[in-house]
Amino acid sequence: MTSDGNTAHESTGAAAGPGAPADPGAPQTPASLVRMANQIASNVAHKPHDVAVEQTAGHLREFWPPSMRATLQAYVDAGGTGLDPIAREALARVR
Repeated sequence: MTSDGNTAHESTGAAAGPGAPADPGAPQTPASLVRMANQIASNVAHKPHDVAVEQTAGHLREFWPPSMRATLQAYVDAGGTGLDPIAREALARVR
């Protein structure tokens, strides 16, 4: 608590825990990008396929910088595995 009775919330610069967002300036590994893209796809997988693909593509366009999309695309182009079919189609749409 601070002297005025309020709780102080200061950032130490350390990650808040396993659910904390990654440092946006840090390079992302293909494995982490596959995991994140698959999570996005799984969140919309209950919708009709075309809707799920478009919503996943929209998320990639809006929230992923071009460098992250390019890293994941290069991984897929090199024969990378493990990408959910919805995420794979979505990535092709944002190419």
